[in-house]
Amino acid sequence: MLAKRLPSILPPLTFDEAIETTKIHSVAGTLPEGSSLLTARPFRSPHHTMSAVSLVGGGANPKPGEISLAHNGVLFLDELPEFPKTITDNLRQPIEDRRVTITRALGRVTYPCTFMLVAAMNPCRCGFFGHPTRKCTCGKGEVQRYISKISGPLLDRIDIQIELPSLSYDEISARSESTETSAQIRERVIAAREFMQRRLAAEGLSGLGIFSNAQLDASGIRKTCHPTDQAVEVMRMAYDRLGLSARGYDRVMRMARTVADLS
Repeated sequence: MLAKRLPSILPPLTFDEAIETTKIHSVAGTLPEGSSLLTARPFRSPHHTMSAVSLVGGGANPKPGEISLAHNGVLFLDELPEFPKTITDNLRQPIEDRRVTITRALGRVTYPCTFMLVAAMNPCRCGFFGHPTRKCTCGKGEVQRYISKISGPLLDRIDIQIELPSLSYDEISARSESTETSAQIRERVIAAREFMQRRLAAEGLSGLGIFSNAQLDASGIRKTCHPTDQAVEVMRMAYDRLGLSARGYDRVMRMARTVADLS
């Protein structure tokens, strides 16, 4: 449910994004009937029985896969461990390069795939590992095998990983007048994006097609992310204790920059 709300808090498609997204869906034959221009960010939620070709694209006449159909939008993988590891590992290169090249005997074609990857999973196969009131029926080995279906390199490319606890009846049925609407959250996101664009312009990085901090490479991070001395020490401690990779370091810096922009 949370994943489906994500497009509603993202900034509206720019005209260039709308054109590019429409082209992809037109090539794939998924453009809605009577629609000449897509104006809403895509939300794709493929089933875990999909094939690798369905995910990254391909075929005799290479067509865009789900990662390209989610371009400028959200790709949601529910029950992530149920997807074969051989398929989800195909996401690693497209997440990094934001494009995918498909080579066949008749030639090669490159499709863009700048998408927000969102995945959800249960803590174990029965779904009750760590539950405060329900007993997990899985053995320790089963829990480990279930979690190990997701490769470490893929996890290293996911910026935010969070455990959502079960809600009580009072929490799930509560009605709060102070709850923000998607429109209000979107305004904050748009303001943060505008703040980011002004910073990129000041650093000479405008005009490179960067519209979010997630697209900053290592060079861009070092130009735009300037931690305080205290933050440097915290990062040094986390890097050593948690055994972060170079990619993990960049991930933390991008996230910190985004939190600061929202503030």
